Order: sequence, then C-alpha cells, then structure tokens
Amino acid sequence: MNQNQNSNKLIIYYPIMLAGMLVLGIYLGSYFTGGNETQTFFPRKSSNSADKIGQIINFVDREYVDSVEKNRLIDKAIGAILEDLDPHSYYISAEELASYTEPLEGNFDGIGVEFLIQDDTVRVVSAIEGGPSEKLGVMAGDKIVAVDGENIAGIGIENEDVIKKLKGPSDTEVQVTIKRNSEEIPFEITRGTIPINSVVTSQMLDNSVGFLKISRFARTTYEEFNDHTNKLLDAGMKEIIIDLRGNGGGYLNAAVQLSEEFLQKGQLIVYTEGKSSPKKSYYSSKRGKFSNMPVAVLINQGSASASEIFAGAIQDNDRGMIIGRRSFGKGLVQEHLNLTDNSALRLTVARYFTPTGRSIQKPYGGEIDYEADYLDRFEHGELMYMDSIDFPDSLKYTTPGGRIVYGGGGIMPDIFVGVDTVGTSQYLSALSYRGLINQFGFDYADKHREDLTEYGSIDDFKKKFDITAGLLEEFLNYSESKGVNRDTNGLKASKEVIKIRIKAYIARNIWGNDGFYAIMNQDDNVLKEAQTAISSTASL
Repeated sequence: MNQNQNSNKLIIYYPIMLAGMLVLGIYLGSYFTGGNETQTFFPRKSSNSADKIGQIINFVDREYVDSVEKNRLIDKAIGAILEDLDPHSYYISAEELASYTEPLEGNFDGIGVEFLIQDDTVRVVSAIEGGPSEKLGVMAGDKIVAVDGENIAGIGIENEDVIKKLKGPSDTEVQVTIKRNSEEIPFEITRGTIPINSVVTSQMLDNSVGFLKISRFARTTYEEFNDHTNKLLDAGMKEIIIDLRGNGGGYLNAAVQLSEEFLQKGQLIVYTEGKSSPKKSYYSSKRGKFSNMPVAVLINQGSASASEIFAGAIQDNDRGMIIGRRSFGKGLVQEHLNLTDNSALRLTVARYFTPTGRSIQKPYGGEIDYEADYLDRFEHGELMYMDSIDFPDSLKYTTPGGRIVYGGGGIMPDIFVGVDTVGTSQYLSALSYRGLINQFGFDYADKHREDLTEYGSIDDFKKKFDITAGLLEEFLNYSESKGVNRDTNGLKASKEVIKIRIKAYIARNIWGNDGFYAIMNQDDNVLKEAQTAISSTASL
C-alpha cells in the first residue's frame, strides 16, 4: 500500500476513531459516575478522563454549527471501536436487537405464517402448526392483500414492511384480508408466541440410519433434539447422522447439552479461557443416551462456533466421524451485555478450546481480510481438494485414540468430501439466483394441492411423482417468461439437478422441510458418503 493510500485511510478513519473514543468515554463515565453529567464544559482539573470526553461530545451536540443526530453518531462510533478489536465483537442497536435474539431464543410474537413476496403479492408458504393463523384456517397458497384495512398488494412492498405489519406483541389483534382463489376472506388474528425451530428436519434414511439437520444452537435446541430423536428411535434408528452444514452456531450451553448425549460421564467437551476469564472446563455430567451409537457429523465452511464445539467434542473424544469440508473457524466466546437504552454489546471475552487443547479460531487482524476467507478457500482449491490445505506440525494434536487433528482454523473432517460440481452450469446458477425453481415449485403445488395431497405420504410422493418432459418444459417456459433464456448446453449439463430441485420445492410446499430434504437428500454426495461410512462402522 502506498503513502497516499495510507493517508486517505487516515483521513477516512480518524474522525470515526475519535468519535469512538468519545463515545467510549461517555459509556465509561455513565458506569463509573452513575450517569451524572456536569454542566461545566471544560474544568481546569479532572481526575476522570471519561468526564472530559463526555463534556466534549455534549458540547459538540449543543454548540455545533449544524444539527447532529447524537444517538446515530453513538451507534456508529461504538461499532467502529469494536470492529477494531476482533471480527466477532459488535454492538447491536435497540432497533436491531430483536432480529438478532429471536432465532436463538426459539420464538417470536406474531401471526405465525411463513411467507414470500411473489408477483408483488404476499403469499403464505405455510401456516405454522399450532400458531394463531393455522388455528383460524389460514392455508398455504393464501394471498395476504390487506392488513388493518390497508392494501399491501401490488404496491412494491418489501419483506421488512410485511414483518413490521404482521409481527407484534402477543395477545394483540391484527385484521388480515386473505384472497383465496377469487374470494376475499377477512381474518381477525390474535398474535401469539410462535416457535422458531432449530431442528429443521429428521427422518430415516433407511431401516437403521437416522438423519437430523440442525440450523442453529438455540435455547430450545436440546428439547427439539430429544423430541426428534425419540421418534427416530421408535422408527428403528441404530445409527445417526447429524447435519451441521451452514449452522453458524449459537448458545454454548446448547452445544454442551447436545454433546453430553454422545459422551460418557466425565469426558471433556470444551474449555474456555481469556485474559480476564479464568479457565472454565465443561465436562459431560452423565452417560449420554447415544454414547454407544455410531454417529457421523456433517460440516462445511459455514459451520461455526457452537457447531465446531460439538464437532470438536465428537472428534477429540474419538466418538464419531466428521465428514465434509473444513469448518469456518470461530473459536472466540462472546459475552452479551444489555445496555440501558435496550441496545446491547457482544464482547469477545475468551477463546474456546477442544478437548485435545486446540484453538480452532482462524487468523484475523493486521492485513488479513477476514471476510474474504471463503473466496480464498475457493481460489486455493480447498473446497475441491483436501491436499490444498496445509497444516503446520506446530498445530498438530493427537486424540486419545491416536488420530491426528489440527488447530489453527476450523475443524478438519476425518473424511473430506469436495464440492460436487456434477450438474453445475451458469444456467443453473441463473435459475437459482433468481429463485425461479422455488417460485415455480410453489406455484405448481398451489395449483395442484388437492392432487398432490392424495399421495398421502412423502415416501409415496418420492417414489411415484415424476418430473415429466411436459412439466420440465412448463418450467423452462416459465423461466423464459421471467427473463432467463433457455440455454441448451446448460440444460444438458444440469437437467437432472433441475428436476430434483423442482420436485423438492413442490414437496416443501406440501410437506414442509421434511418433504424438501427427503428429495434433496437423494442427490447429496456428502450425505451419501456419511451413510456409507457409518453403516460400515456399525457392522464392524
């Protein structure tokens, strides 16, 4: 980087850094002085630097030539301060806090529908089972055309606007007008507490292998896990595959609880340690229900934090196989601090270490572009080939069973499975990017809902429903009408993948995620590898 570039960066960041220092002083001053502000702008002597900084920023707010939005400045400045520490310390404004916490708390208040905006109309994908809308008879395929008497169809409404109108405190009412076929039906819906499930689906892959996909580690994950695995055990499960691909983490305690179910009493799960946080070790408090059941864990570059804790505990205790691609590499622990204005701070206070003692936090700081890690992995060939990953001997650890594992940046799987490029094409990418397969599947399911439900079960649909040449042609014509021209070579390369995805999205709109994954799992090379590996392990 040349001198001019450095100068430009200083010009850009210096005001932000200065503002950040001022804001930090205000917060420190409020903590140590009880929030009292002095009316003297510049005292000659002050034993508290934070007081002086607070006086300066208040002076700016009061006397600056133009109006300033003090709260907005504070929010931005705090963010700038934390951004300079590490990639996972951050500030959450009061407006953003609910959207951050709801997925981890496992519920939210609202009317209980999953929706999408299609052709400038809000359409119900599903009414959440047991929620207020489902109880009143709102159905998949319904169009929401008005809320509290205000038209919301054909006006360019965005997802955020729909959420603001439909969400609200439990026990409050909202008037919703539904269009079903050509009839408009008014509903008076009393909002309630709606669950957000973190276990996306569970199903038997064959007579003995159960499959469970977890999207995040939330407050309710352990309870959901027990409910799903009890059903799988009743169906004859003797081996289990847990899919954590794309799971960005969540609560540490949820990962610890889940790990316990696969370990013997007294085995180490994870430990944390930081400058001001003494070492704290988490051990299994019991013999887990699945402590002797063969287990495989699926991970990829999107598996982070609590996902890596769970995968590390399974791997380091020689309890099962980790299959897929190297995980994200987040080994930092955040502490949540609620502030007086309903905003919050999440500050990194420790690192966590797997049972063998390895830190799996990938490098950050300095000249490292932390956010470009995925692109770097792609360019270096890591997503395709295992031998493109180079671990130095200094990061080598050995499990009690003698397996070699590595720290320094994510969990490396025991069985590496590269990205499946069979069936890929720019044509498929264009269709997927525009969401056309999803939209077509929804439309088809909506038009043929009665016929499709006659299949009775997901298994019957999976076995008997085919994407015929005529149905594929209908989709291709639909895509052309939406601006994606037919590509003969791309279609030749991706035809089978497109057919599987159309079928999966049709199934999702009839049977939800269970239907979607029942179809998609048939073409999942990582899952196939895991099923083969776990079955051979079980037979040893």
